[in-house]
Amino acid sequence: MSDLHALWREASLHLDLEAFTGHASAWLGGRLPLAGLLVWRLRRDGVTAVAVGNGAAGDGRRTLSPAEAAAFAAWLDAGQVATGQPGAPAPAAVAPLVEADQATALVAVPLPGEPGARGALVVTLRAGVPADAAVCRQCAELREPFATALENDRRLRELTALRRAAEADRSSLLTRLGRSQLVDAVVGGDGGLAPVMERVEMVAGSDLPVLILGETGSGKEVIARAVHVRSRRADGPFTRVNCGAIPAELVDSELFGHEKGSFTGAAARKRGWFERSDRGTLLLDEVADLPKAAQVRLLRVLQDGLITRVGGEETVTVDVRVVAATNADLPGMVQRGEFRADLWYRLAVFPLVLPPLRERTQDIPALVEMLVQRASRHFGMRPQAATPADLALLAAYDWPGNVRELGSVIDRAVILGGGRRLEVAKALGAAQGPLEAGAPTTPGLPGRAAPPAPQPLVPLDEAIARHIRTALAATQGRIEGPYGAARALKINPHTLRARMRKLGIDWNAFR
Repeated sequence: MSDLHALWREASLHLDLEAFTGHASAWLGGRLPLAGLLVWRLRRDGVTAVAVGNGAAGDGRRTLSPAEAAAFAAWLDAGQVATGQPGAPAPAAVAPLVEADQATALVAVPLPGEPGARGALVVTLRAGVPADAAVCRQCAELREPFATALENDRRLRELTALRRAAEADRSSLLTRLGRSQLVDAVVGGDGGLAPVMERVEMVAGSDLPVLILGETGSGKEVIARAVHVRSRRADGPFTRVNCGAIPAELVDSELFGHEKGSFTGAAARKRGWFERSDRGTLLLDEVADLPKAAQVRLLRVLQDGLITRVGGEETVTVDVRVVAATNADLPGMVQRGEFRADLWYRLAVFPLVLPPLRERTQDIPALVEMLVQRASRHFGMRPQAATPADLALLAAYDWPGNVRELGSVIDRAVILGGGRRLEVAKALGAAQGPLEAGAPTTPGLPGRAAPPAPQPLVPLDEAIARHIRTALAATQGRIEGPYGAARALKINPHTLRARMRKLGIDWNAFR
């Protein structure tokens, strides 16, 4: 049987062993005096019939004694074809695979391989056909295609088991987190974050780098995930690296990997975050904290998609979409020489500016509902709805820590309420911070500050506008940089511009 191309094609088209055996038996019917095919897989305690072709008979499982198992394994290692004639005892090595009342000749072909992919192919011949040398030679040619099919079947079973285990882990994780999916929902996507989500939809389909700017706790990672899941890389990995948490001497190793022996402690080759994020998205959080040397190498990755491991000479091509995030004033850092201008221009192709929570208070009710549900599941308590008074208190607070601080306040409110109500007022009181030393206290109430003396009140927006105008006048209309109004007011420049637009302040008037 010299032409086995068709059989190899069937082996490559059908990863499932039983499907391949069925197609192979139909193909072999015109080339061999075939009555049936039976594929056996070696197990720890015996053999199992895993595929049947052309109506072959088999009871599915045989237990082998230690002596039988040893003889069968030795036969597999030897690789010699065995034959059985009608009415005569089968060879000892394959006797457990043969029916006691075998009435036709058969040929047993060993299928050696890796553990889990070792076995035998038993070819049953039609009545009256002897298992002569020519038939044995033809059957021996089936060894490699069927051994490959058995190995493919082993790998398929392993992948199936891994997939089921991963699905079980994912289901368990979602149950513990109380979610229906791993991706965080963008609460406020149709409210205060609607302009941001519009820009996310615009940029997600491309591979452009994305720069997310916003105060700490404003949800930069949630927006980065939203970019990822809406992109063509959604099936790839999404990884997050906090650049500010990596020691300067380890930044290159963590981002780009290292070769074995490249430095003390490098006992093996390590793939960096860029390699592990190949065909996916890499979030570089706190990108402003990257050292200057690492900024140069990051620029090369963005331009050419090439990295070089520490201690290596070979360049590695990576296909990674970079999303950078920071709460720092990157334009100001560029002016001061603290951040490379060429990297800034490469990252800031499509910036996304997240408004702080105090500028999107319309999202607080939805955020509170989500956070209450999450905290109640975490603490094993019955969720309670926030009252209008609770929401008014939360809306009046300035939220310097944004959504992250709101989450902490809601956690406290749930715990203090004991599952009966939300103690927002008490929880929010802890967020105001400790009393300043020497602050006057109300008589009879130790530790409670006395109310301030009455002062003439003006609308809050008017007071804020006056304060911003004073700062702009002092800085001659400059907003960013070390001498800008944003630095004087200790506020992010993007936040300051948004506040000025809201209040109708034209900074050109102060230049």
